[in-house]
Amino acid sequence: MNLNERDSKIIWHPFRQLKNAPPLLSVDRGKGVYLFDDKGNKYIDAFSSWWVNLHGHANKYIARKIYDQAKKLEQVAFSSCTHEPAVVLAERLVKHLPGQPRVFYSDNGSTSVEVALKMAMQYHHNRGTKIGRIIALDNSYHGDTFGSMSVAERNVFNLPFNPFLFDVKRIPVPVKGKEQQSLNSLKNALDGSPAVFIFEPLVQGAGGMVMYEPAILDELLKQCKKNNCITIADEVMTGFGRTGKLFACDYLTERPDIICLSKGITGGFMPLGVTACSNRIFNGFVSDDKIKTFYHGHSYTANPLACAAAIASFDLLEKKHTAKQIAMISTFFERMKRRFKSHAALKDCRNMGTIFAMEIRTAESTSYLNPVSEQLTAFYLERGVMVRPLGNVLYFLPPYPISKTELNYIEKITAEMLSNFSKEMVKSGNGKQRIKRKTR
Repeated sequence: MNLNERDSKIIWHPFRQLKNAPPLLSVDRGKGVYLFDDKGNKYIDAFSSWWVNLHGHANKYIARKIYDQAKKLEQVAFSSCTHEPAVVLAERLVKHLPGQPRVFYSDNGSTSVEVALKMAMQYHHNRGTKIGRIIALDNSYHGDTFGSMSVAERNVFNLPFNPFLFDVKRIPVPVKGKEQQSLNSLKNALDGSPAVFIFEPLVQGAGGMVMYEPAILDELLKQCKKNNCITIADEVMTGFGRTGKLFACDYLTERPDIICLSKGITGGFMPLGVTACSNRIFNGFVSDDKIKTFYHGHSYTANPLACAAAIASFDLLEKKHTAKQIAMISTFFERMKRRFKSHAALKDCRNMGTIFAMEIRTAESTSYLNPVSEQLTAFYLERGVMVRPLGNVLYFLPPYPISKTELNYIEKITAEMLSNFSKEMVKSGNGKQRIKRKTR
């Protein structure tokens, strides 16, 4: 049996229908921006393996730092101990974070959001009050645990669990043309009583790479500050340079009370989550009363190996070469947007920093289940590029070491894909188009 056959007998994969699913790609190894399958074919990892890989696969510097740490300390219970990697990483984070000097560790993006929500709720509980409402943006996604599902859009991701999720007040995403509507909705939701507002700053990731401007987010945060509303920035996807700055919140003048980090924090090597908060939130838990303790933790909280990987990733992030690469990718995608934004096959084309997204014009719904996603995936894979479209939204979010040559290749086959779409649209006359496949 080959690896796919062995896998199918014992493994349940995430986000994958169990019946009639296409074959898995059997990945043997990675190097730089490439993944290699068990037949020796190579593929550009154009979505950074679910947005986690910053510095390329099998990065030797990060691998060495993990190895060095593994020889010294691999794990310790963080509730009663501390260790150098955890402290050093927190020091590095606090130096760069936009106003959140206290760091709480967890395991992944979803748990970092759970921690943030619990911090906000218990902060008011410790003060003898309680949260009156939680406010979130339409179209949001914050993870797959129950708290993070509750504050996310009610959609295919959480449909079976809707009866068990807590209520959330939703406001429109402040995209161009809807800024005032979003601001008015927030004002109506706020009345000065304790509240929480959670948002993905400037880019909604899993919702389809929906983008909006810093100025309107600043206005939303100002209203929250006036109305006793704790603000939570979910930077799980946007953090660590993805938007062109280290954090998306670096574009703002206002500062959130709490910020959630994960994905790129370790350069794609180890799972790690961080929830950082202001001193105001932290001080709400400092008490002689043990009931006011924050009773939340994970067995692998602040795992030394993960912290070592994150420190190494920070070392690479702070190098001038990385900054130049982020700027190069950002400039390339800006030019690519100008080239394709008026294409007949597209409903929209947008970019921010190292994130580029295109909304394909199709007859089907624009939801995550749009069947064009599978067509796009197959089209690019046959041409040596790995993507993971969000329904009819195709996006590129590559590791920072990608070269202009590799970006040019992605642009070239994207032009081919759009040309195929346009031709099929003309033929069908109804928008039901398919992408031509390539025979290897």
